[in-house]
Amino acid sequence: MRRGVNPAPAARAARLLRWYPKTWRSRYGDEFAELLAADIEERPRSASRTADVIRGGLVARLGQAGLSGGGALEPGTARTSASLAALGCCAVIFAGVGGAMWSQLTTVWQFPGSMSADVRATIFTMSAAMLALVVLALLAVFGVAWRVVTVRPPGLRGPSALFAAGLAVVIVGGRHFENGWPGTGGHHLSVIPSGVAAFSWASTMSVSSVWRYPALLAVLPRAELAWMALSPLAVAAAVAGAVTAVRRAGRSPGVLSPAVLRFEARLGRAACAAMAVFLGGAGAWVIAWVPRPYHPGTIDVAGLVVLTLSLAVARQAAGQAGAGAR
Repeated sequence: MRRGVNPAPAARAARLLRWYPKTWRSRYGDEFAELLAADIEERPRSASRTADVIRGGLVARLGQAGLSGGGALEPGTARTSASLAALGCCAVIFAGVGGAMWSQLTTVWQFPGSMSADVRATIFTMSAAMLALVVLALLAVFGVAWRVVTVRPPGLRGPSALFAAGLAVVIVGGRHFENGWPGTGGHHLSVIPSGVAAFSWASTMSVSSVWRYPALLAVLPRAELAWMALSPLAVAAAVAGAVTAVRRAGRSPGVLSPAVLRFEARLGRAACAAMAVFLGGAGAWVIAWVPRPYHPGTIDVAGLVVLTLSLAVARQAAGQAGAGAR
């Protein structure tokens, strides 16, 4: 710390510096803290200075997350991989909430009287979009995994194991609890396999309004309640492992080539288009059509908000990934 600087301004500067990410602070923190402390000593009160520091810190954090081109300290490949990782997180959140809404609609099949043409078109639209999103996700995972397996960069064993463990828990748990699906097996719309609908329902059981009613929670089987609490943690573990692996692969020279990054960026743009189609179908169901007895509720309105926010962030990440890949 510079001589003659009052400790109080230095402490205030250190608190303001926390708005910036750790990587930025490690490179520029000492110099910036000195300048900031000197300015605080000359101008103890300055709302514009505080606002500028907060704005700069948020821009730096968005750049580190791959959602902005400003404030980024990493090379182009690492920034693009960060954008792809952010896009993947948004896609997982979208798929989880959207899958819960879609599986709710599939239970309507057991009530023939509620299957109007509008409801049938909504289900087909959402199903096609969800299928496209799943296929794009598999292609994206394969594109990165192939490079990781062939190049074998250091530091990916732990994140890869975490991703595999979380994914295994989701698959095993979903397969176990799918037998409790309240649908009839899709007799009225046999285009969609009943096993797929049942697995989607079981793997997204945690996205439910049941959490609002302690009386309902008390009568649920303990195993089912434990799965509702465990499944989000398993998904979070898988996402954390995948994000860490992708970001570390982006920092390792020669792992994610420009061709791979361009391929992943194209998949990201296509995923955003599929998410937009699904969001349109889900919005049409919640706003316009009310199939009984599984009508949209508060959880579905909240789901629309989450889907909209996820798509907005995903589009921003896809734009940054496309620019970086170019």
